[in-house]
Amino acid sequence: MAYSSLLSLSLCFLVVFRGCLAQIEQGSEQLQRRQQQHRFETECRLDSINPQEPTIRLESEAGLTEYWNPNDDQFQCAGVTLVRHNIQRRGLLLPSYSNAPQLIYVVQGTGLHGAAMPGCPETFESESSSQFRGEQRAQQRGRDQHQKVRQIREGDILAMPAGVAHWIYNDGESPLILVALLDTSNPANQLDENARKFYLAGNPHQRQQGGGQRLRDERERERWGRRQSRRGQQQQRGGNIFSGFDEEILADAFNIDSELARRMQNQNDQRGNIVRVEGELRVLSPQRQAREQEERIFGTRDNGLEETICTMRLRHNIADPQRADVYNPRGGRITSLNRLNLPILAYIRLSAERGVLYRNAIMAPHYNLNSHSVIYIIRGNGRLQIVGDYGQNVFDGQVQEGQALTVPQNFAVLKKAGNQGLEWVAFKTCDNAMINPLAGRLSTMRAIPVDVLMNSYRIDREEAKRLKFNREESTLFSSESASRRLD
Repeated sequence: MAYSSLLSLSLCFLVVFRGCLAQIEQGSEQLQRRQQQHRFETECRLDSINPQEPTIRLESEAGLTEYWNPNDDQFQCAGVTLVRHNIQRRGLLLPSYSNAPQLIYVVQGTGLHGAAMPGCPETFESESSSQFRGEQRAQQRGRDQHQKVRQIREGDILAMPAGVAHWIYNDGESPLILVALLDTSNPANQLDENARKFYLAGNPHQRQQGGGQRLRDERERERWGRRQSRRGQQQQRGGNIFSGFDEEILADAFNIDSELARRMQNQNDQRGNIVRVEGELRVLSPQRQAREQEERIFGTRDNGLEETICTMRLRHNIADPQRADVYNPRGGRITSLNRLNLPILAYIRLSAERGVLYRNAIMAPHYNLNSHSVIYIIRGNGRLQIVGDYGQNVFDGQVQEGQALTVPQNFAVLKKAGNQGLEWVAFKTCDNAMINPLAGRLSTMRAIPVDVLMNSYRIDREEAKRLKFNREESTLFSSESASRRLD
């Protein structure tokens, strides 16, 4: 009888578990269908692709924010917005959140990054006798509590879910340069295709100016104008989210006086979205040396236990040569970041790739199986060729530092470094993005029988063998004879 009862109970649990699992899978499938439908609604009929530089500048007291034209066809195709921040020494990028998840790459410099995860406790706490970072607070009321603050450096990728407020501070001696991709076609965005920033402080839109390249034609100017007008006059006045609340109700909500509530609204603040910190920013944070030593000893791999929403890692460095996934001492290296080495990417459905090509080296012609790829050139120069589905060449030209361009899903791309070498970061619109090389030891051509190649290209057996086996390298090629043929 006891055995029968236990068996019945086990079956009940099994039924409940399978029901819950089915609901989870159904919800995941619905999200995937919504994402696919959203992407199909975007235009990817690209006859040409050109590397772009920022077109809009937002000047601030302690830095500069630049936007790539979101109405450019290639960014419309990928459903993304690209932004670059240049934060001066002791500059603070004001706390804000967005309607779309984003990946932020640290191009240069060091700093501090704080994210306020909803519902999570303040795990960093000081006592009145404790030291803040940089100096000791003298007053008894110096106690503070806040969520984890991360130290960031060149090569770091920061993953930010939609709606999570965060801030960044430059604590180094050189400018802190960041490039951020916002995935506006992500299911987490329930608004529209426009990337929107909601600031918790400041008056960030007051100093917006046109700059850089002008919009290319009248059609783009009209589209940009319609996009701005839809946001209404409230954005033109600037202001943070508190500036729209009634002053007295705001004071009551925070249990503060009206004067402090008025100052929260920052009505006459002309500093922009990057402000200068007087003195040193005082936050609780482990010393940089201790953090780097822990990374060397323990690494940053997930053990399956600590990855809750409140303890989930938001940062991963992809510039460290020791973390390269593909390496050729004569060609360069490739480092991939996906949901397997940064689990939060499974939630925001994005990934990244960091590439380095040595002088005149080549990355095998390849295509992205399951994602668009938005490439930002970090430094150096090179030549890129992109080919579409009908064999048309949609781009064949030089790229250089500071430019960005999109390689749509399944479009074939070939990269060749110039005399200065070529370094890039590629943001990809899938949490486990994959590429398929078309040449080299691990390529599609290696997987095809010789006779199929003979008949496909109308070549003899020896030519087919050379086509298939002449490249023993995988993904990254040294220059040698191949570089001369490409020039």
